Amino acid sequence: MRGRLMMGALVSVSVLGLGAMAGAPLLAQQGPESLLPPGFDRPARQARPSPTPRPAASSTPRAAASPRPVAAAPSPAPTRAAPAPRIDLPENEPTIAAQPLIAAAPTAPVAVGPVKLPTGVTSYAQLMALPPDKLDQLLGLRPRYDIPPGSARALRQVGVIDQSEGGLPSTLNSQNYDLLRAALTGNGGQMVSRWGHILLRRALVSRLDPPGGGDPADFVAMRVALLLRMGEGDLARAVAQDVDPDNYNPALTAAALDSYVATEDFTGFCPIMGVQPAFAKDPRWNAMQGMCDAFSGNAAGGFANLDHMIFVGAMPRIDMQLALKYAGAAGTAGRSGRRNVTVEWDKVAEMTPWRYALTLAVGLTPPAKLMQDLPAQYDYVTATAPMVGLGLRADASDRAGGAGILSSSAMVDLYSQIYANDDVTGNPADRALLLRDAYVAGTPADRLKAMKGLWDGGADANQRYARQVLTAYAAARLPVSGDYAGDAGDLIASMLAAGLDANALRWSGVVPKGSLGWALLALADGRGGEASTGDLSSFAGADKSDSSRKTAFLVAGLSGLGRISDSTRRDYAGKLSVDFDGRSRWSEAIDQAAALNNQTLVVMLAGLGMQGDSWGRMTPRYLYHIVSALNRVGLGAEARMIAAEAVARA
Repeated sequence: MRGRLMMGALVSVSVLGLGAMAGAPLLAQQGPESLLPPGFDRPARQARPSPTPRPAASSTPRAAASPRPVAAAPSPAPTRAAPAPRIDLPENEPTIAAQPLIAAAPTAPVAVGPVKLPTGVTSYAQLMALPPDKLDQLLGLRPRYDIPPGSARALRQVGVIDQSEGGLPSTLNSQNYDLLRAALTGNGGQMVSRWGHILLRRALVSRLDPPGGGDPADFVAMRVALLLRMGEGDLARAVAQDVDPDNYNPALTAAALDSYVATEDFTGFCPIMGVQPAFAKDPRWNAMQGMCDAFSGNAAGGFANLDHMIFVGAMPRIDMQLALKYAGAAGTAGRSGRRNVTVEWDKVAEMTPWRYALTLAVGLTPPAKLMQDLPAQYDYVTATAPMVGLGLRADASDRAGGAGILSSSAMVDLYSQIYANDDVTGNPADRALLLRDAYVAGTPADRLKAMKGLWDGGADANQRYARQVLTAYAAARLPVSGDYAGDAGDLIASMLAAGLDANALRWSGVVPKGSLGWALLALADGRGGEASTGDLSSFAGADKSDSSRKTAFLVAGLSGLGRISDSTRRDYAGKLSVDFDGRSRWSEAIDQAAALNNQTLVVMLAGLGMQGDSWGRMTPRYLYHIVSALNRVGLGAEARMIAAEAVARA
């Protein structure tokens, strides 16, 4: 719909008394309008001739003005049946003429002739067939930035956390650009380790300088794209927003578009569309252009664009229906901005990220059949989307919490909202009750029972670990007692899932030597010291994991942290048939980065080596190199948490 601007004028009239011969000008509309309330107009009197105005004293003669007719003011209807009061005016009252406030400028003659078309356009029809952004570019209508050079941001130190705030060092200038590109583009985003995910995320959002040898915008685009593959849509968008839109290149524009879609923020991308050329091969661009037009007030143009896409079949019908519904949410006044769009799911066979994001953005719930057996990224979006119901977010939080996207505190906050909301029922409400008991049940035994109920309620090992993330702070509140020594391994694993190593170490005097609890504390202890080979042997003898993987991971972690000798590592390599010292291009690269004390590169290479959907994808050799490299560059705390997580989840 089209808005109108109402213009008003302030008119003041001054009657100066006897002898005043000129009145203030009024704004001419349909005629002079009375400014008095009803009943205070001039009363009807016999007609009298208006006095002729005398010219004001002037030293310069001027031509006599042509007489102007004075339109009669319309008399408003009286509010009640009563005669209007009589007000006598001076006999020489001046006549007030209606004149415009600003004299109209003389109209210049319009030259009529051929219109010059832009270069490369030969006809009007060809001009009108161009896409809107191309047409704006040809006619010079695209918006321009007026940021002073001193205020514009350079493509350096791009990120959201500085080194002083916990970020990693920014200097990457001396690094091999091809190696960095391989580490970023070769990572699929899903990692076996929760702590590995957290550490890589920290590196990607740090304020980093671009490495030499490549386009700085490409380096940002690779970081944004990897964050998206990791399920970190909000942080991906934040990193993209740290670059001025006029510095985007095609790769960064594409990555930014995906980040805005992943966060259901379609209109947030509109300013970027105004300064970047369209992606002719990506129909999402044209659809977003239509939605942006609707939200900017041009609903007619926006809907026309979307209708044309439906006509030519640019996107599946369900996608266009959702786009139309989103555009209609602009609430623009007029018939063109109010459409009753029905979203039809009957013939839809699959869910896509674009489709799911638009569904959430318009406040709909997708059919349950389309949400079955989807990749983990959909749960990551669901768990962090504020418009989704609390129950659905709680169900999705298992995956998000286990992967490292949600912290333990965030999960507790979510279940606290569920506990306080009586409208949420079913399994999420039951888990909220158990979590409350894990914190405030009357006895420590009851609190431990509630925690075990949450752990054992997980459908698989990954979900069980996510519930341990949820109960980390409840486990830290449990008093240390030999009565619970049999459950100490799970309690310690739960605390370490949230990094509560100091709380976990309180159990060091209770856990049996050679037990799972002992192994986790041997890795998590930040005080260092050599581990007992006798206790290690006891752990290996009681290990019932497949192919003694827990023992292999324990040896790899202890060796990487420098807590067992090289001879002990080689001894267990023979017993377990594991080659801890095997070499590869990846192991040589991460060892060399550690030798150069480059934290950021070590983390990126460690993330490359931790890809997989379960710890079954991780090898003890890779774990050894990762823990060793991280420990050598000053990331010992992260190395200890990754090693302990490997043993707990193997």
